Amino acid sequence: MTGRGIDQILPHPSDPTLHESWVLDARDYVTLAERTGGPIPRPVEPRYLWGDALAELERAAPDVRVLPLETALTTSEDREEKGIHYRMHPANVASLTAIRPDVCVLANNHVLDWGRRGLNETLDVLHAAGIRTAGAGRDATEAQAPAIVERPRGRVLVFGFAHLSSGIPPSWAATAERGGVNLLHRLSEDDAVSLARRVRSLKGPGDIVLASIHWGGNWGYDVPNEQRRFAHALIDRAAVDLVHGHSSHHAKGVEIYRDRLVLYGCGDFLNDYEGISGYEDYRSELGFMYLPRLDGTSGRLRELRLVPTRIRNLRVNRADEEDTRWLSAMLNREGRAFGTGVERLADGTLRLAWR
Repeated sequence: MTGRGIDQILPHPSDPTLHESWVLDARDYVTLAERTGGPIPRPVEPRYLWGDALAELERAAPDVRVLPLETALTTSEDREEKGIHYRMHPANVASLTAIRPDVCVLANNHVLDWGRRGLNETLDVLHAAGIRTAGAGRDATEAQAPAIVERPRGRVLVFGFAHLSSGIPPSWAATAERGGVNLLHRLSEDDAVSLARRVRSLKGPGDIVLASIHWGGNWGYDVPNEQRRFAHALIDRAAVDLVHGHSSHHAKGVEIYRDRLVLYGCGDFLNDYEGISGYEDYRSELGFMYLPRLDGTSGRLRELRLVPTRIRNLRVNRADEEDTRWLSAMLNREGRAFGTGVERLADGTLRLAWR
């Protein structure tokens, strides 16, 4: 979520005017963050937001970097009638390219905050910057199409979806005539079968398929049965190798199903919530960099390493010892139902264990 308050510390901030119930100026979110973590330099250079994550990514050297983006990159003033609007000025796109994402998943409840003109500009800006997109498009065909990343041993196909349970208006669905998100009205067997037909028509030998889904509410550790059934159906029927769930503002439990990784909620890697009270028990400022290693032939999970992070001063930082212990305990508690837990490694990262 690189819009709103975060956009205000970048070199080219958007108009700070907001239309929220309580906050009318995006700079107020910067003030709240500074009260919590101290002064933030302004404007920040493009790499600032990602902080310690940049060195971690250099060490990990992942084949593919996938980033859900809950922000429109636009100057559009076609504001939707909703409570919260996220916008990042297109001239700040260097702050996204600094982390070198291969794919931005746009299936979420903020990408059309500034109308379809805002969505179209977002697509143009990202594509011009060399970033592939999934989960939204100028019509249903583009929204449903996977982002495809070539790698030496095959391709990675990233499909993006959003479900109504994440608060997306039904009118945001992409159709043959209008742009929008790749919206699932249900999480049904029929939906999984429909996806299976698309995946099997595209997946070749050595290809890895990732299904990235924006679903569920913002708070709570419970994993609804329909989410779990749908995740399993994607693996069973659609040959999906990794289910990447997001929407919750905090990380949730992890499951391994048939040797495939299911992330039901990854939390917010970056947001402008510092200093906002109300859900402190969930520790939404804490999260992870998820670094899965898959078998390049079968798609089975070989290892999941998690780098504990903390948002402070509107940037990503390595979590300290106390925060890492909290995150470890949470994953062990929430993973018990799935037969998963974590072990601490010497470098302070975590590794998933499962049975």
